[in-house]
Amino acid sequence: MKSYLYTMLLVIVSLLAFSAQSACAQNQEPVDLNQLAEEEADKLARLIDLEDWQVFYVDSTLKANFFQLQVELEKLQKAKVTNTDIYQEAKDRCWDEIDRNYQKWFTPEQWKAYLKTGAAKLQKQRAKRKEQREN
Repeated sequence: MKSYLYTMLLVIVSLLAFSAQSACAQNQEPVDLNQLAEEEADKLARLIDLEDWQVFYVDSTLKANFFQLQVELEKLQKAKVTNTDIYQEAKDRCWDEIDRNYQKWFTPEQWKAYLKTGAAKLQKQRAKRKEQREN
């Protein structure tokens, strides 16, 4: 289950990063971020036993942050930014905000369970990238 959630998080981030570009290039429908957020909220609800109100907050924060990330990535693409580190930094800021919100809404037991699903590893990777950017 840990690797499943980790993989899903990576897929979501990857889809967000390339959805606008690939949709334009291949004339496909853009990724439905609302559906991705709902699916992720449902998975977290099953994995760490969330209450209904927690699922609502998770879903809402994912939708808001995914939308904001998409807007930010589109701005970078329109500005023809080619440095992938800048795109990664935007994704990292988005996931840091999501994790801050999760920590507010999850019980300590749920937070520990969430971290065990692979989130702790992702947080460490983001912290490492942030430290590298600052140096």
